[in-house]
Amino acid sequence: MRFMSIVKGPENAGPPSPELMSAIDTLAQEMFQKGVMLDMGGLLPTATGARIRLSGGKLTVTDGPFTEAKEVVGGYAIMKADSKAEAIEMGRRFMQLHADILGPHYQMELEIRQMFDAPPQA
Repeated sequence: MRFMSIVKGPENAGPPSPELMSAIDTLAQEMFQKGVMLDMGGLLPTATGARIRLSGGKLTVTDGPFTEAKEVVGGYAIMKADSKAEAIEMGRRFMQLHADILGPHYQMELEIRQMFDAPPQA
């Protein structure tokens, strides 16, 4: 099964510190070597992005930043796991790095969702 973990945090958090990036890289390399990390990446601030909204049959494009957002998606990882529990454990390891390095006052969230795999076509 494939799972996507979606990192959410404050828009103004800025890029990760070199210490945090090093710890994330070490964990990611371990997971890539085990074959359980399939892809991962970080996202730039919403100021560099755009939203396309469909409403009433019309498309509207809005350039960032998205000031109404209290938290934003800052990154993602796609992992291979045998169960939801295993995916959660991988997510816990990632989040613990942040707790250890950024301290008890930093707040963020990691959402883990199983990815849809379409059945093979006959």
